Amino acid sequence: MRGVYTVTMSNATITGASTLAFINPGTTCSIRILRVDVAQSSSTTSAQQRIQLVTQVTAFPTLTSTTPVQTSTRDQASAITGGTAGAAGTSGTNASAEGAGAKTILHASVFNILTGWLWVPTPAEVIVMSAGASSGFGVFLPAAPSSTSGWNCVVEFEEA
Repeated sequence: MRGVYTVTMSNATITGASTLAFINPGTTCSIRILRVDVAQSSSTTSAQQRIQLVTQVTAFPTLTSTTPVQTSTRDQASAITGGTAGAAGTSGTNASAEGAGAKTILHASVFNILTGWLWVPTPAEVIVMSAGASSGFGVFLPAAPSSTSGWNCVVEFEEA
């Protein structure tokens, strides 16, 4: 095991339907998605929001480069680096463009923006993205939220 890492978007303003976080494993290691947390801090008005955990093939979203952070100082640095194009071996947040690649929905849900959304899979539900796969993993809001500022997203994953 290489380690456990997080890709975090904090207090971001999003526009329209948007990928909040995207991780594309490289050729050297697979990843297991352990937890996804989405919340916002700018609105006090109750509203429902759709959310999807997806895979996406090329063309990938255009992202803000976000390097994974170790959850333990004993772990080695992630094999994934920050990147803006969703390419293999990179991660990013807060997409400014979605790319034309097809999205496959792995899990869909709805949450109230005042309480946020936490997905912690049971062992049978853990999403595994294989090394060298042609697709990446994304956290996607398929509809524009009623409040576009103050969004946070954390994806915790394990490299193997």
